[in-house]
Amino acid sequence: MSMLYSQTEIRELEQLAITHGINATELMARAGGATFALLQRHYKEAKAILILCGGGNNGGDGYVLAKLAHEAGLNIYVRFVGDLKKLKGEALNACKACRKAKINIAPWDSEERLVIDLIVDAMVGIGLKGELKPEIMQVIEIVNQADIPVLAIDVPSGLLVDTGDIAGNAIKADSTITFIGIKLGMLTACGPEYCGALFSYDLGLPEELFEQVSHSAVAIDLEVFENCFGLRPRSAHKGDFGHVLIVGGAPGMSGAPLLSALAAVRVGAGLVSIATHSQHAAFLNINNPEIMCHGVSSKYELKDLLAKASVVVIGPGLGTSDWSKQLFETALSTNLPLIVDADALNLLSQAPQKHDNWVLTPHPGEAARLLKVKTKTIQWDRFQAVKNLRKKYHAIVVLKGSGTVIGSEVEPLVCSGGNPGMASGGMGDLLSGVIAGIVAQGKELSFAAALGVCLHATAADKVALKKGERGLLATDLLPYLTKLINRL
Repeated sequence: MSMLYSQTEIRELEQLAITHGINATELMARAGGATFALLQRHYKEAKAILILCGGGNNGGDGYVLAKLAHEAGLNIYVRFVGDLKKLKGEALNACKACRKAKINIAPWDSEERLVIDLIVDAMVGIGLKGELKPEIMQVIEIVNQADIPVLAIDVPSGLLVDTGDIAGNAIKADSTITFIGIKLGMLTACGPEYCGALFSYDLGLPEELFEQVSHSAVAIDLEVFENCFGLRPRSAHKGDFGHVLIVGGAPGMSGAPLLSALAAVRVGAGLVSIATHSQHAAFLNINNPEIMCHGVSSKYELKDLLAKASVVVIGPGLGTSDWSKQLFETALSTNLPLIVDADALNLLSQAPQKHDNWVLTPHPGEAARLLKVKTKTIQWDRFQAVKNLRKKYHAIVVLKGSGTVIGSEVEPLVCSGGNPGMASGGMGDLLSGVIAGIVAQGKELSFAAALGVCLHATAADKVALKKGERGLLATDLLPYLTKLINRL
């Protein structure tokens, strides 16, 4: 579990450090030293290094690194981007120290051809707002097209640290070393793709300084939930572990509720039923007799099933027909815990309402419909989108995607697991079933949402590690879900 900080919070920690007696020069020296140590560990074969320095303190970190690497006998080229005359303070002093050491420093020249093993990005730091300058955009374009590893200092140039969006373009780093704390946008939206392998160093700031500054979110993974279940008593029976009811499956979409049901079973729900269209109810569970299937044609038939359930998933393969709307409205009239997904979210967007006991699990497109905005608006600031969804629908929100954000009564959570192989049909249906299966076993909705997201992501990472990301199927996760939850 790691705290995630906004730009403002990082600046506050920097000022506290200075007040505490760690001056700006020392902070820069520690940043450059930490970067050099990382370079020695992870880029041992790099003998010729190009360091791109901007006009701020991020560039100053680059100059500190340049001097340390030069003294270690490496072949260092420093190229500054922008106006060197605007360099000031600690960064200017670091640059002067490099010149005194006779390090090769020159303006960036796009026509220059250097034979190098590593590029270090120290152009633009966390203070970026708005679009990048054209000269920096040009450098980023060239660096991203080069077949050379890139190490970013503090943040890849162009990445907006509060949101994970990019300012037109950004450095695609192979690795990033970030200082004081991990920034909000590094683990969600574009952050994971552009940061690459992420390393964090607190610059040796005393623990009491961190206690004085709030954080904006928390990064979580499955390890956070260790020992959250424990062993089941020998006298346990299926009624002790809840009854999940999955509502969905319009004609042609029977697979979606089945995936949700299988996930709920695999994570330990005692009983699982599907309320689906009569057209396929008779054979939907033919290969999975543990799951009960019921054909429903009216709200009255659904009400009978709701009376026996302890948690409801509404939406997988539901469709938007009159039959779908009738089931949707009936499910939402209950006081049972609800997991609202897929087509149920689209129906909700048409008639917004609040509920005291539900989880909404939209992907960015569904979130955009729920808030009546464009999808890119959601991705510009996923944290704000979650905040807006919570306010409008009074819900626990799981905003899916790269760096899934979970919003509940307390601070936002960001799942650090998952991989691009999860961009395939059925993954969302599986997640809704996982969350419901955890709720059925007595866990609160907010806890189940966070655990469900991490369990789902970790299972997908296990599959990808074994089989690869491309061609990863939702059903591939099922055995891993069982193995992982039994370790908790």
